[in-house]
Amino acid sequence: MTGYLKRLLRVLAAYQLPDIVSKFIAVGLLPVYTHYIATAGYGEVELLANSVIFVSIVVRFGMIEAFLRYYYTDEDQPRRDALVRRAVGFLLCTTTIAAAVAAAAADPLSRLVLGHVPHATQLFLIAVLGVWSFTNLELAYALLRVDERVRTYATASLINVGITIAASVVLVVGLGVGARGLLLGNYGASTLVLLGLWWSYRRRLLGTRTSAEKLPVLMRFGLPTVPAEASVYALNIVDRYYIEHAKGLSAVGVYSIAVKLAGIVVFTVRAFQYAWPPLAYSVTDDAEASRLYGFVTTYYVLLSGWIVAGLALEGRWVVRLLTSQASYYPAYKPLPWVALGWAMYGLFVVFLVIAGRAKVTTRNFPAAVIGLVTNIVLLVLLLPHFGLAGAGVALCGSYVVMLGAMHFFTRRLFAVAFEWRRLVQVVAVVGGIAVLGDLLLPTHGFGGFVLRALAWLAIPIALLLSRFPHPEEIARLRALARGRSERTRSAVSP
Repeated sequence: MTGYLKRLLRVLAAYQLPDIVSKFIAVGLLPVYTHYIATAGYGEVELLANSVIFVSIVVRFGMIEAFLRYYYTDEDQPRRDALVRRAVGFLLCTTTIAAAVAAAAADPLSRLVLGHVPHATQLFLIAVLGVWSFTNLELAYALLRVDERVRTYATASLINVGITIAASVVLVVGLGVGARGLLLGNYGASTLVLLGLWWSYRRRLLGTRTSAEKLPVLMRFGLPTVPAEASVYALNIVDRYYIEHAKGLSAVGVYSIAVKLAGIVVFTVRAFQYAWPPLAYSVTDDAEASRLYGFVTTYYVLLSGWIVAGLALEGRWVVRLLTSQASYYPAYKPLPWVALGWAMYGLFVVFLVIAGRAKVTTRNFPAAVIGLVTNIVLLVLLLPHFGLAGAGVALCGSYVVMLGAMHFFTRRLFAVAFEWRRLVQVVAVVGGIAVLGDLLLPTHGFGGFVLRALAWLAIPIALLLSRFPHPEEIARLRALARGRSERTRSAVSP
């Protein structure tokens, strides 16, 4: 198991690095962007960016998921290359057709999504480019992941980040084009990076013909994942659209700041989403996979829960520090709930892999629909009484219901050795300190900030004192620390 964990940590580090840099710079630039873009403008960006991802899920028809699953069924490199060509060619066709249709109907579709806001058609056309580039780039990144070309992945992602940030600053600050600048900087950069990756893979993409998995085989696996994935993503974004209906674009803009500041959880989840399926599918022994899945789940809950607790305790200070207009300050209210919802999405990825391992992806859809319906019902009930915080609570409630349904539907497909005692322990300790700290500690001033930071730092100590780590885990950490210490002394010795 140690070898698998080292692989997971290595690829997680590579997948997190670009997101860390991206989120750090993006959060650092929030005071600039919020100075030049009003809350309604941020609402426009949020709705269109979410629409891009949702449409991308539909138009790829599960091809990326099928590609990831079937890449490991054959170790013959020519057949793998043929699978690459089939997947890339398929997505290039579907995305180009979808983009052409959407561009032709840009005017009425833009009014449907945004209403009669200025530059709605231009914003929508940029989003159409986003559907094409984002979808194809996801497959290009997937190819790097299955090959475990972590350095190339990190390089390409960092180049994407650099171009995006530079272009966005020039467009928003220098040229003053507001929301259009944020969208164009993002999707224009993705297009350039996609073309570069295609060029680097040109020999595999233009190679000789070799038989691969037939398209119907790929579709039988991939298509059933689309309703489930679309429903899950709709679960994550339906709150934005309902907020627009109930409270307007400005409220969506405030809520989008909470989503942005929850980015530290988002990039952890996305790194896990990218790194986990290839590793999980590569474990051939079911007993070993069962133990690995349970162990990774425990420590994912620990890490993501600790991050969410920090945002719950320090959210007020974070929002005030990183926004330039007082109209954005209420974003601290939904912030911890949005972060918790994103953390729960990482657990959903675990169940997706369980269903994928058993090649029974049809079980995902009922659970996703149950979660989506739950979210809509909770939004209608909670938003009028609790405002934007109610939308965050609705998101979390829907994930609790959906995860319960996924466990019920998948437990007989593949039995995972979940560490239930330690999972309950993490939730009790992390959640207890976060809730009590938010209720009892000061909500303003430097003293309140420091006391809440100390409460957050006390969480790992409390877990250690409550004997959360197994003795062998502590011994392994001590051995690792001793090994690093010895290597450091050897490096500095003459």
